Amino acid sequence: MEFFCYHRDRPGSATLREKLVEKHWSYMDGYATQLIARGPTLDGGTATGSVHIVDLPDPAAARAFAFDEPNYQAGVYRDVMVRRWRNLLGRTMWDFPGGREGGNRYLVIGLGAGEAEEPPPGRSDDLIAYGPLLSDDGGTWLGTAALIRATDRDAARTLLDADRYADVEVHAWQFGGRR
Repeated sequence: MEFFCYHRDRPGSATLREKLVEKHWSYMDGYATQLIARGPTLDGGTATGSVHIVDLPDPAAARAFAFDEPNYQAGVYRDVMVRRWRNLLGRTMWDFPGGREGGNRYLVIGLGAGEAEEPPPGRSDDLIAYGPLLSDDGGTWLGTAALIRATDRDAARTLLDADRYADVEVHAWQFGGRR
């Protein structure tokens, strides 16, 4: 089962985050074969959160992954979103044809109700990861989460049809980890 985890930083926690970077990376190294994508969200050069998309056995394992994470345990994060997710692209971020460098990259999250939205045609070259956010049992669509290369924040926002979602968030994002 695949899970989308988004840890949002607590204001003023940048120094603590920097102090824990090796512990965080070492923790993630333990999940290296299960990670589909990872990396920080940013405001300018300052981290504002962490995205982890990971393949784990069940929702309990996903919650343990998210809440045992060293930054969470130390108080870096103010909140955590953990949702089942389905990898509609069938690849990891390391398989993204555009590579780790070049262009602007964004996390786009749309929260809504109704039917899942398929990846839009014509955007596949820019999609790094894309999939629906689901209930723990996988039966209810709760929204969509995607990582995309786009010219700017507004272009990234157009990935999701705003009429289908109660809210669409866009965050600058970059590839993370040592891998």
